[in-house]
Amino acid sequence: MESRKHKEIAIAIARIKGADYYSDKGVDIRTNKQAIEVEVDKNSLGLAKQQLAGTTRVPYIAVPNNLVKNAVEAAKGTRFGVMNERARIIKRGRSKS
Repeated sequence: MESRKHKEIAIAIARIKGADYYSDKGVDIRTNKQAIEVEVDKNSLGLAKQQLAGTTRVPYIAVPNNLVKNAVEAAKGTRFGVMNERARIIKRGRSKS
C-alpha cells in the first residue's frame, strides 16, 4: 500500500516536472526524458532499481532528504540518478547507451 509520504513526494515532483503521477503499476513519474521512481523506505531502493531497469529514459530514484545518502550509495556505479523530494538532482542519471 502506498504511504502518504510517498504520494506527497510523487505529486510534488510531478507538479515541478509538469508531468503526471501514475499510482498504478510501473514508474511513478514519466517525463519525455526522465523516469522517476519515488521511494520513502531505504529497504526498497533495490525495488526502485528493478522498476527502472527497463526504461529507455534517464532513470531517477527520488527520495526524502533523509534518505539521499542511502540512495546515492545504492546508485553508485549504476546509470541511476538520485533526486531529493523537491526534484533537485543529487546524482545525474544516464540513459541506456
